[in-house]
Amino acid sequence: MHMHTVSSRWHQGLSVLALTLLAGAVHAEAPRQNALSFSASATEEVTQDLLVVTLQATREGNQASDVQTALKQVMESALTEARKAAQGQAGIEVRTGSFSVQPRYTNAGRISGWQGTAQLMLEGTDTTRISQTAGKLTQLNVVNMQYGLSRALRERHEAALTSEAIQRFRSRAGAMAQAFGFKGYTLGEVSVSSTEPGFEPRPYMMAARAKTMEAADAALPVEPGKGRLSVSVNGQVYLTP
Repeated sequence: MHMHTVSSRWHQGLSVLALTLLAGAVHAEAPRQNALSFSASATEEVTQDLLVVTLQATREGNQASDVQTALKQVMESALTEARKAAQGQAGIEVRTGSFSVQPRYTNAGRISGWQGTAQLMLEGTDTTRISQTAGKLTQLNVVNMQYGLSRALRERHEAALTSEAIQRFRSRAGAMAQAFGFKGYTLGEVSVSSTEPGFEPRPYMMAARAKTMEAADAALPVEPGKGRLSVSVNGQVYLTP
């Protein structure tokens, strides 16, 4: 009989605890009053500082081994010249890209020869040295040129824009609180995000390269693009009386 009484009290205690927790959960989930959602942003025009130039060699032959050997020779020569220009320079990096040798087929489906391509990449923030180095590598063809933002530049601008966007968010929250007749506000859930809408491209013209190649060691004609980097603060505040 005594054991039955203890068991009943234990179950009653659990029921009371469960009801207390449920009441607390309902209270916690209750919507707060005077919530206000809005956003603020900061934007800046940024000039791209990172240049990536892709150069490519193409060779053809009757034997795959001959094509591969020819590609290796031209790439070794180009790499040697490019590494001399990049030696000890932090603003330029030299690396190899794709290397492939593929068969060519006749209409009858038979192999008629082989064609291979190999790529060399010049990348960095020293755009002058990169363009000059690319201009010297006349044994290769420029197949792509792309500008972007270096990580250091992007982080520096984003840090400043984030501070500005947060300050605008706080100022706007205070102004709206007063406009609605409240003394102040408390922060709710807030998110910070950055966007890169895109940059105005600068087309690379093969004719311009051909013209400049008439002069020895002529630099590759390049021009960075500009665009707008933006940081937005989106969130909710609770107006306090």
